[in-house]
Order: sequence, then structure tokens, then C-alpha cells
Amino acid sequence: MGRPGGGRCLGCKEQDAVIDLARHRTRYCGECFVDHIRTQVRVAIDAYGMLRYDDEILVAVSGGKDSLALWDILLDMGYNASGLYLGLGIGGYSSRSERIVRDYAERRGVRLHVEDLAEEYGFDIPDSVKHPRRSDKKKKNGVGRAACGTCGLSKRYVFNKTALRHGYDVMATGHNLDDEAAQLFGNVLRWQTEFMARQSPMLPASEGGLARKVKPLYRLTEREMAAYCIIKGLDYVVEECPLVEGNTVMRYKDALNELERAAPGTKAHFLFGFLDRVRDEHFDQDEHFGTSLVPCDDCGLPTPAHQPGQTPVCAFCRTRGRLLQLVDRPARSDASDDEHPERTPEQTSEQTTEQDVTA
Repeated sequence: MGRPGGGRCLGCKEQDAVIDLARHRTRYCGECFVDHIRTQVRVAIDAYGMLRYDDEILVAVSGGKDSLALWDILLDMGYNASGLYLGLGIGGYSSRSERIVRDYAERRGVRLHVEDLAEEYGFDIPDSVKHPRRSDKKKKNGVGRAACGTCGLSKRYVFNKTALRHGYDVMATGHNLDDEAAQLFGNVLRWQTEFMARQSPMLPASEGGLARKVKPLYRLTEREMAAYCIIKGLDYVVEECPLVEGNTVMRYKDALNELERAAPGTKAHFLFGFLDRVRDEHFDQDEHFGTSLVPCDDCGLPTPAHQPGQTPVCAFCRTRGRLLQLVDRPARSDASDDEHPERTPEQTSEQTTEQDVTA
């Protein structure tokens, strides 16, 4: 993390530094570095009014460094944070991820919801690789991109559905500075103004049934989150998802990393400048957040209104419907809330991990 002979911590000025942060022109010992991480999260939360201490928070936890670190940080800061793990069916990668998340929840004595995409919805992410759309087959690395697209769509859908089903006030994800800067970079390159207008560390809840979403790590880099996990002794999945090949965002990250090496702070200036000086001034938020939502005809969750005469079906249900016609796996009918009854307070212990396996 730090360079040999890096000197004293510039925080406490007593301990040896273990990590240099070129962007901040400083270096920290382990204890001061953890304080730095919490301070940056506090700044993010306060800047957007993301969380209150009486909120019930659902953290999307994948087993990677960012989501586990976020869960750990929020718990240490005194927030009521439960976790959600979604099994994606990616062989040993998914098995290791689930084990790590379960172990963490048990060790902290906090609530964990576990859902399985194949058992709940009849398909998994490898199915999207085996059965890509015709348009994806024609593109370079299109099959890999199809897997990432289906994965992101499925995560967002299950995350929102679980939050609503269990009455959570807010959903929190581990998107970091690198993630957000790469997303903005890609949107600028293609001038995707609708996506640029919606890019924010916090998305408000909608009356149609979308829960509030926040990204408390948007001020912190991947390197900082990896260092946090090492210093705190948090086990996490180190390897990249084996289906990530072809993901365009990875190439954007590589390009931004080159710029960051030459000029530390580039990614932060790029993202924060957009959020602070460009987004609200140049994009009509009412136009992009005022989209009319209607219930999906298949699942009942909100989806943008379709053209008159068209049956409104959300993107997840359309993707699921296509894959279920192709995969050889028994599919369950759409799960209703009645199949997942809420536990009463007497059935839930604050001292043990509650793992809600909705399969």
C-alpha cells in the first residue's frame, strides 16, 4: 500500500505510514486511514442527505471489496444496515462470493437476505452468455457485454424488489469514484445526455415504487477500498468476474487510470466538477426524473410508460421472458409477496444472522 520508507503518518504524526494518497498529498497509518475513509463517507452522506440514523438501509453485497467495505463502514458508523446477496450462478466465483458474505454477516450478527436468480426467476447469468441476442452476436465482445448487461439489470430489479418487499427506506451500493468516473466518461464520449442527467450519488424514491438509492463511496477510489479491507482484515473476492471480458467500462477505467497516474486527482476533478458545476446547471432534472411510470404487466413493479396501445412490460421481464424460452430449466411462476412472509420481531434475533433464502 505504502512505499518503503514512506515516513510518518501525516495524520497523527506518530505512527509509520502504511499508505500514500497522492491525490490528497498525504500519507496515513492504518488508524488514521480508516478515519479518512469514514470522513469521506460522512462528507458524501451529508452533501446529499443520503441517510438518517433512523433509516432502515439495505446494502447490496456481492462479496467484493467495495460492497463489503461499505457495509462495514455503515455498521461502524452506527447505521441500521442489512445486506442482500444475489446468487448469479457463475460457478465457483458465485460460491466463494456467497460464502464470504454469509461469513461476514454471521461474524457481525446482522441480517442478510440471500436470493438466487436461477431458483427464483428461472435463469442465471451464464444463460445470457449461452443465449445472447442476435444483435449482441454481431458486436465485438458482444456476448460478454450481454452478460454484464443482464447482470446489472437483474441486480437492480432484485435489489429494488427486495427493498420494497421488506420495507427498507433506502438502498445503498458500493459504487466508488472509479466506477462513477468511468460511467461519466463513457456517457460523455457518446453524449448520452439522458444518462448524464440521471447520474448522481443519490436517486430519489418514486411514487411508482422505486426505492431511494445512494452511493456513499463515490468520493473514494478502488485502491482506497482495497486498502480499507486489508487494514480491517475483511476477506473479499479478489478476482474479477470471469464473465467481465468485453465490458466497455473496464477500458474506460484503464484510460482514466493512465490520466490519474500522470496527474493525481484527475478522476475526482472530472466527476466532482460534473456533479457540482455541470449536472444541475445544464440538465433539466424535471425532464429526466419526471418520466411517467406505470406498473409492469408481468410483475407489477414500475416501468416507464410505453406507447399508447402497447402492453407495459419492464426490461427485466422482457429479458427473463426471452431467456426462459431458451433455457432448459424449470422456471417458477412470478413470486408473490405472500411466498415471502415477513418475520415478526419475536422471530428475529438481533444477535444472530437472519438469512432469508427466497427460493
